Amino acid sequence: MHFIDLLSEYFDEFKREYQHKLTHEHHQAMNAMLSCKTFNKGCSQWQCDDCHQHQDLPLSCGHRNCSLCQHNTTQDWLNRQQMKLLPVEYYMVTFTLPAELRPLTFHHQQQVFDAIFSVTQSLLKDFAKRKKSLQADIGFTSVLHTHGRQRQFHPHIHVVIPAGGFNAARNQWCKDKGKYLFNGKALAKAWRGRMLEAINHQLKLKLPKSIPQEWVVNCQHVGKGLPALKYLSRYLYRGVLPDRDIINATDTEVSFRYTDSETQQKKIKTLPVLTFLWQILQHVIPKGFRRVRDYGLLHGGARKKPKKIQLCLMMAGKLDFSIAEPIVRKKAQCLCRQCQQPMQFMGIVRSSAFG
Repeated sequence: MHFIDLLSEYFDEFKREYQHKLTHEHHQAMNAMLSCKTFNKGCSQWQCDDCHQHQDLPLSCGHRNCSLCQHNTTQDWLNRQQMKLLPVEYYMVTFTLPAELRPLTFHHQQQVFDAIFSVTQSLLKDFAKRKKSLQADIGFTSVLHTHGRQRQFHPHIHVVIPAGGFNAARNQWCKDKGKYLFNGKALAKAWRGRMLEAINHQLKLKLPKSIPQEWVVNCQHVGKGLPALKYLSRYLYRGVLPDRDIINATDTEVSFRYTDSETQQKKIKTLPVLTFLWQILQHVIPKGFRRVRDYGLLHGGARKKPKKIQLCLMMAGKLDFSIAEPIVRKKAQCLCRQCQQPMQFMGIVRSSAFG
């Protein structure tokens, strides 16, 4: 069962029911997905050199919320991150907004999401500067998720960060000596204070009357970092729910599979069809917004630093070359329907209806 099939079947009914919530970005996402792998946008043309057969294939939409395409985009991002991995231990720090702030966040996504990135990166850098056992420059990758396990609106940010930093003066990697990177309770307290300051005074948004005193910051060890990056990559470019997890659909309801956060067991949730469609489409974020960002040593403007650190660790006998091996992307291939031989790509023809 494909999400796009459900969207196509209930498209008009869904638009009538949720027209007061749908933004321009929602309409763009829906139109893109409904045209994915159809001939509405054009086609790629192929020719077989053996039997001279011709074949036209419909184009993918390329939208980051489409579950049918964007596999290569996901793999490319993972490749770039893997090339920057250091042969050290990693942590994943997760900052979560409380439920009381979710309605405000949903209606001011661009501003609040930007504030989340800004606050968390400055917070981690300040904690690193104050930690006497570290005293080095750090780097990390931040990824925004807007959904919980049941695909409800639940904004939080995951930060994958090496357990240490680089001292440029000594040309040395400084390993973190603690059992955790930073104190979780101290992080949570500072996270609450700075985020409320940003929302209330910088963004000038009205805070709700009831805000919990204790916010959630979770810091866990994630080995060498790659498993955490693979986990985060699943939801970057292909929507928030894989089609394989939609297990049943009737005329009125849809059932999907999710992993319970407490028991880690697979469970089934069933929703009315239109509610389910909104449950997924509500996670379409503002156009052009970057949900993944690199900071410090891993920033795009500091490309030479990870290589320099890898060289330092290699000379210390600590570099495993296998972690720097990129995954080679498979070249697009089309097999001839008649003789089953690889066909030659001839070009792309765009539909005049789409310019």
